[in-house]
Amino acid sequence: MTPTTNPSPIAKPTGIPSQVWLVLLAGIAAVSFASIFIRFAQQENVPSIVIAAGRLVVASLVLLPVIMARHRSDVARLTRREWLLVFVSGFFLAIHFATWVTSLEYTAVLISVVLVTSGPIWVALLEAIFLKARIGRWVVIGIAIAVLGGIVIGIPGGEGATFDSGALIGGGLALVGAITVSVYVVIGRELRPRVAVLPYIWLVYSIAALLLLIVIFVTRTPVTGYSGEGYLWILIMGLVPQLIGHSSFNYALGYLPATLVSIATQVEPIGSAIAAFLLFSEVPTWAQLAGSLVLLCGVAVAIWGQGRANRA
Repeated sequence: MTPTTNPSPIAKPTGIPSQVWLVLLAGIAAVSFASIFIRFAQQENVPSIVIAAGRLVVASLVLLPVIMARHRSDVARLTRREWLLVFVSGFFLAIHFATWVTSLEYTAVLISVVLVTSGPIWVALLEAIFLKARIGRWVVIGIAIAVLGGIVIGIPGGEGATFDSGALIGGGLALVGAITVSVYVVIGRELRPRVAVLPYIWLVYSIAALLLLIVIFVTRTPVTGYSGEGYLWILIMGLVPQLIGHSSFNYALGYLPATLVSIATQVEPIGSAIAAFLLFSEVPTWAQLAGSLVLLCGVAVAIWGQGRANRA
């Protein structure tokens, strides 16, 4: 992945259109409910891999008529390199949803969402490696603070508390989800100035959905026999967090740096934690709250440091 020097055929060269910020705001609102919808589907005994694949299948099928009617030529014009990047993006998006959705089986919504929204750190590192963005010491300091926060999150809290291997598994899966979604975001930043948003997201969602369906087939995970409410939550996830939320972020990537778009996810843990408390009575320990705050501060420091390096 190398930076593009030619003028973008999609993004305006002068200034950022005001609608970009409105679309980004809509995306933030949409993804803030993703973990809640997932938890509702899991309560209906729908396997996590089915939830992950289902939301992508729904989004892909909704977009299909529009692509066939208006964007077949855009898909046909993709170069071999662009096809490769699209496939890699879909591959990492599939891993992201498979790991993050599963993490919610093992740990609280707050912990899962805080860890998965550590993305700006990984995006900054990936942009520095692949897009040659500058990275300074403050980014390193921010990463160190975030790692410390992650360690604190994993410390058992409360009198008589013991080590919770389930929470460790959930946190690890959420962290893998954060790293893999960062690859997806950075590739989107590379491709979006040259590829229109609708064909791009349709291809990436479809590839990710196909890969997860293959996993379902290989593992012989049933896709039928669940409650109507369970399927309803999958439908809602495909329409709201996926089609509105992720698509809004991909639209914004045509105009904004990947690190900045990734910052938008930092308000997600707040809304998710409040909703989880009200709906599921999930009360994090003081150590988890403190660790989450430290981790988010580390992300903020890394973001500030990356912006400082880019301006230098």
